[in-house]
Amino acid sequence: MDLYKLQNGSDIRGVALPGVEGESVTLTEEAVRAIAAGFVRWLSDRADARPLRVAVGRDSRLSGPDVAEWLADAMAAAGADVTDMGLATTPAMFMTTVTAGYEFHGAVMITASHLPWNRNGLKFFTARGGAESSDIKQILTLAGETARPAPVRGKRETGEFMDAYAAILREKVTAAAGKDRPLAGYRIVVDAGNGAGGFYARKVLEPLGADTTGSRYLEPDGRFPNHVPNPELPEAMDSIRSAVLESGADLGLIFDTDVDRAGAVLKSGEELNRNRLIALISAILLREHPGTAIVTDSITSTGLAKFIAGRGGVHRRFRRGYRNVINEALRLNAAGQDCQLAIETSGHAAMKENYFLDDGAYLVTKFLVELACGRPLESLVEGLEEPAESREFRLKIRDEDFRARGERVLAALAEHAASRPGWTEAPDNCEGVRYSLDAEHGDGWFLLRLSLHDPLLPLNIESDAPGGVLVIAKQLLAFLETQEGLDLTPLRKFVG
Repeated sequence: MDLYKLQNGSDIRGVALPGVEGESVTLTEEAVRAIAAGFVRWLSDRADARPLRVAVGRDSRLSGPDVAEWLADAMAAAGADVTDMGLATTPAMFMTTVTAGYEFHGAVMITASHLPWNRNGLKFFTARGGAESSDIKQILTLAGETARPAPVRGKRETGEFMDAYAAILREKVTAAAGKDRPLAGYRIVVDAGNGAGGFYARKVLEPLGADTTGSRYLEPDGRFPNHVPNPELPEAMDSIRSAVLESGADLGLIFDTDVDRAGAVLKSGEELNRNRLIALISAILLREHPGTAIVTDSITSTGLAKFIAGRGGVHRRFRRGYRNVINEALRLNAAGQDCQLAIETSGHAAMKENYFLDDGAYLVTKFLVELACGRPLESLVEGLEEPAESREFRLKIRDEDFRARGERVLAALAEHAASRPGWTEAPDNCEGVRYSLDAEHGDGWFLLRLSLHDPLLPLNIESDAPGGVLVIAKQLLAFLETQEGLDLTPLRKFVG
């Protein structure tokens, strides 16, 4: 087994089920058992007591029960006491390591986030947070070594944590409002996309008094028959928007499969995702922590930067990847700059007050606090300047060494852009090539960057002028056609 091929940054991901042409199973029973043993060895070097206690949870994927069985059996064979929490969310599994009365040495979440039904993966946690990319490499190295037999096999049992986790979220709202049912009179609908987020309607909203009539796809179904549970996708946001408008709801909430990301829709049907989502939570945290820094990923808009600065905040754009923005927030705090939020336009939001854990349920619970205290959410995003147009093009790299090819393209674009009239390099860019263009050249900006893990060059373009994205795209296509090893089909189709 080449276990290293299963690493995806700070996660393990692979094909867990057959059925998709051209995709053979890579997350096999043999691989899962080896990784489980590697994790126990890795954890045993960091734990403060014996025997080791590990919690396991999974999302609604069809392969989840089998993977959970292999994982739990192998960890028990390696000497750990294992508690299977069943259907759970990624943030909840981290919380099993820090919540009084639980405090597991480690936790594993079985999920592949928003990836297709045949995929699955593993995320690892200790009380210090999620595993880093370097930790995953160490775990995989240990997994590839001959396992040492445990002197005593660990115990296995089943448990339940989602009730305790939901109670933590509810207490945030009741404590702020001073009432047991502060959402009485509100209708709030949830679209869980048949992932693990259905609990939020039943165990958080309804006990707080909210009417959840009109919610959609709350029941777990690993086939994801209605839409992919991913708040970044237009069809997912269209689904929750329709639910809000059809039911006359005051607010709509949508989660990804494992609930580490979220989006929302206001009563008017206005979507709260990407830049608007960041603006809303930034406004809340800047009121609570004046002058704090907000770390975002690199593709946030110029209007959002103005919005944060206008409220006295410090905006820090950083490299894409939820671990990247979280680690940059930690670095800022260590350097003496208060930073309360690390957030990506994808909906990953991690707050200082919540262990810098990317938690979609905690994010939207902050919105419930605003409603419970009589503060309308609409007012919090007033003044956010939106671009007239925004597009993303994902350009495939046709080269076995895609990273080297992509870096050569970026270097060539940087040299080309520096000599272009009307183009100004963004002073705060941390990845790829980002330039602003004046009114004559498109009245907007572009960012071309190399994907973290895939053979892709994502190209983001925004413009404040109707038709401006096309103007910018034509200029970039003319340059990119001089470069080898790129599939420019999406850009060519747009330009016509």
